[in-house]
Amino acid sequence: MFDDNKRISGDDYDKSLAVKCINGTFVGTKTENVLSYKGIPFVGRQPAGALRWKAPEDVKPDNGVYEAFHFEKWSVQDLSLIDDQGEDCLYLNVWKADDVSAVKRPVMVWIHGGAFVSGGTGFELFDCTNLVKENPDVIFVTIQYRLGVLGFLHLSHLADGKDYPDAQNLGLLDQKMALKWVHENIAAFGGDPDNVTIWGESAGAGSVTMQPLIKGSRQYFKKVIAQSGAPGQSNSLEESIATTNDLMKALGCKTVADLMKVDARTLVDTAEKAVRFRIFPVRDGRILPLNPWEAYENGAARDIVFLQGCNKDEMNCFVSDWGVDAFKIWAAERKTKKYAHLLTDEEREKIDSYCKEGAVEDWDPDSRLFGHSWFIDGAIKLSESQTMGGGKSYTYFYRVESSNPILKSAHFEEVPIVFAHPELIEGRQYDAAFCRAMRRMWVQFARTGVPAPNWPLYDLKDKKVMVLDEFDIHPAKESEVKIVDWDRSYFLTKYYML
Repeated sequence: MFDDNKRISGDDYDKSLAVKCINGTFVGTKTENVLSYKGIPFVGRQPAGALRWKAPEDVKPDNGVYEAFHFEKWSVQDLSLIDDQGEDCLYLNVWKADDVSAVKRPVMVWIHGGAFVSGGTGFELFDCTNLVKENPDVIFVTIQYRLGVLGFLHLSHLADGKDYPDAQNLGLLDQKMALKWVHENIAAFGGDPDNVTIWGESAGAGSVTMQPLIKGSRQYFKKVIAQSGAPGQSNSLEESIATTNDLMKALGCKTVADLMKVDARTLVDTAEKAVRFRIFPVRDGRILPLNPWEAYENGAARDIVFLQGCNKDEMNCFVSDWGVDAFKIWAAERKTKKYAHLLTDEEREKIDSYCKEGAVEDWDPDSRLFGHSWFIDGAIKLSESQTMGGGKSYTYFYRVESSNPILKSAHFEEVPIVFAHPELIEGRQYDAAFCRAMRRMWVQFARTGVPAPNWPLYDLKDKKVMVLDEFDIHPAKESEVKIVDWDRSYFLTKYYML
């Protein structure tokens, strides 16, 4: 049910801005020639109160008319990011050109990143007005989902946890429910429900590469764009249970009933201190397979076409954002708690050799290690696995460097480019022709499943990728650009979030 405060009584609204959906008629706004519909609920009831840690409920038919003028609350997260947060956060937004064409339009659904603990759709960066102006034949959608301990907390192992079997992957189920809403309602906006591309970066890319592995989800999309993320961004059952137990100890709780008495702000703030960077989707064998790589290799997504890849200096983003000293402390702690216990002596020697090769700054080796284990090697592993399973993958390697001497071609650097917000790029402005070319490839892929005529499919022999250089977009063999070290770093994929 939608917020009654947004209900419009009578006929006092612009009918040309209204779209009738299953769960209500939504009235949007118009900017120049772009219509936007913000804050549309895609669940029947928001996951608050007794519905905390419960699977999302489907919408119910509603004949009411509602305003869709503004973004809604974000999932509860770090309070420094935004004030408007709440457990009632399952909303989506739609942008389309204002025309009366009867031709069904391809749909691109953006799933935001944020390490599965932060983010939302209300960023200026994710406003799709510019994208619609540039591509009036495409409809753009952005969705929200539960984050952190509200979206990915294992509970079923607790004494009273049997009624919460989905808690460890609720964020993914929220995304699936949003995709179901899009499938069932996007035709009313002029979209083609049979030509939907799901699209994300970082945790959003991890999400869109996990959705094909979730039972019943593949019917809602045909294509995937994954920027710097893969199904390796997940935890084992054992890791997720240990994370829950450590959080419970920090909170002084023993049961789900105890947790239900804790307000969301306290839950999230305590998790930030007690289990930071340990909360991810869970390979539970129920919602996600125990071995997603094997699932891809066995053809689980052979009918889905992928465009995906990575950036040359992924982890440099974290070095720059956190500061060099903080990054070095985090890396040392991470290596002590995971690296030291997982890797064999031979593997450690290989990694140390690779990471130190060519290092200039003292943070380079750790940045290279975690850049590969969290993002780069997983991107190539996904191309390998999808191709082994008989599917298609168009793979890219982004090498455009920012003006920041630490960032270089870091994680997230390409996002303002593909969202057509050059004004939000820090430092120097990138070549406008390159930016337009990159967006054209992304949108052309959503239209047709082929990003560019000269972009080769990834294959197991030559392993061809598209190199995205600012003044030279060109295909190349992986061996020519050396994305991964097959002997000294690629094995990290078996350790998931090292």
